[in-house]
Amino acid sequence: MYRYNDLVLRKFRFEDIPLKIEWINNAENNAHLGYELPLEYEKTCRWYESIKDRQDRFDAVVEYMGQPIGLFGLLNIDYKNKKAEDYSLIGDTSFKGKGIGTRAGYLNILYAFHNLGLHKVYGIIEVGNTASIMRCRRSGWHVEGYLHDDRWRDGRPVDSYYVAVYKNEFKIPEGVYWEDE
Repeated sequence: MYRYNDLVLRKFRFEDIPLKIEWINNAENNAHLGYELPLEYEKTCRWYESIKDRQDRFDAVVEYMGQPIGLFGLLNIDYKNKKAEDYSLIGDTSFKGKGIGTRAGYLNILYAFHNLGLHKVYGIIEVGNTASIMRCRRSGWHVEGYLHDDRWRDGRPVDSYYVAVYKNEFKIPEGVYWEDE
């Protein structure tokens, strides 16, 4: 697991399912998420069983001072082309807007570059998701493209940005380190 001062990034576990459901179903969190809502317990348990041993994704929980507060991870891990898609959510809304998501994002990127040997981490961010766009810019990400009518939400098209960060440009913040679980 990676640690950054008071933050820990650890692998998602079965016992994290109720938190994931609570966080994803929270209207403050799901405005820009691509989930079919509401998330339900049985369906989420089946999802967990289907992904827990897959090599093309990494699902993690971020803990702040020992308390789980969010979901981070990597999707579509492509070892041949050395890239993966980032995802992140500070689920406990009392921790939003405090810089914790930025610091947790460093841990997720570090995992991709140093544990998986990837070269690029990318993300798709809806144009109206200002908090995520600002977090990416603070973390050294680049906006590489504009995706017109990229997704559909509530019967209307939504535009997105394609953002990316590269291993050779990523600076490991002081205080980040790896420790065995």
